[in-house]
Amino acid sequence: MTTSIWDFIQNQILGMQWLNALVERLLASLGLDTANRWVGSLQFFIYDVIKITLLLCVLIFFISYIQSFFPPERSKKILSRFHGLGANTIAALLGTVTPFCSCSSVPLFIGFTSAGLPLGVTFSFLISSPMVDLGSLVLLTSIFGARIAVLYVILGLVVAILGGSLIEKLHMEPYIESFILRAGNVDIESPDLTTQDRLIYAKEQMVSTFKKVFPYILIGVGIGAFIHNWIPENWVVALLGRNNPFGVILATLLGVPFYADIFGTIPIAEALLFKGAQLGTVLSFMMSVTTLSIPSMVMLRKAIKPKLLALFIAICIVGIILVGYLFNALQPFI
Repeated sequence: MTTSIWDFIQNQILGMQWLNALVERLLASLGLDTANRWVGSLQFFIYDVIKITLLLCVLIFFISYIQSFFPPERSKKILSRFHGLGANTIAALLGTVTPFCSCSSVPLFIGFTSAGLPLGVTFSFLISSPMVDLGSLVLLTSIFGARIAVLYVILGLVVAILGGSLIEKLHMEPYIESFILRAGNVDIESPDLTTQDRLIYAKEQMVSTFKKVFPYILIGVGIGAFIHNWIPENWVVALLGRNNPFGVILATLLGVPFYADIFGTIPIAEALLFKGAQLGTVLSFMMSVTTLSIPSMVMLRKAIKPKLLALFIAICIVGIILVGYLFNALQPFI
């Protein structure tokens, strides 16, 4: 009984298979054959755009409401109470309820660093924030199932915690740009918000984020539709399947030039998996896109020196590759 209820939630509520069937019927009613590649691409595009948009709006509203309880000032106070590995863990967990892309996380990282928080702690936050936000948990559940989604989040948190801890152990503080260190600690008390204030804030965040993210959804779904219906399966299997031991590395490096968040990456990952790419390889691609986009690295370079930036990138790439290979090894069991 419990399994059937969960299957219904995963397939019909999160996965919205009813929507896919509805789009197929609507296209058929117009005399279009969904077996045709062009029509199949159109079906994939319409279904995924609507599904991801609905999930995006609901998720952003819900998560933004949670975020209203964790403004930067409060987050800074929470982090300042912890030390050592515990501080890195709390920072990584706080990253799950903050902005949805790396470019939004960088300004918060700069603010935390300017406020005097330990460098390793702020890097744990910076890695976790775009890689394993709550949105990724729900979206991954809708595509890959709950076990894979939960394991993805746990391993992402591990990468963030260990990566931040390593940076702290290496004492990389001299590689912070001096203007960040001179910024000082401006402590502004956050006003107490009413429930209505939080709902208004959540609505504004939803609208604002939707406007920024929607173009990338269209691009991501367009790429996914192309892969799904036009790229030969044997090509994907040859490059990203189990017979290519370097598939994870290739997918990780291919993800870096992209600029997208989890919402724009999901349809590409879904199409690659459908075509025969290994699970870990696909997830490594997603992690790379969301964590190491070139625009966010350019922003981060303004706050830290090249040696620290190179170390951050290396830690993320190695962590993502290890996660990918682990998922590939576990794929037969999950």
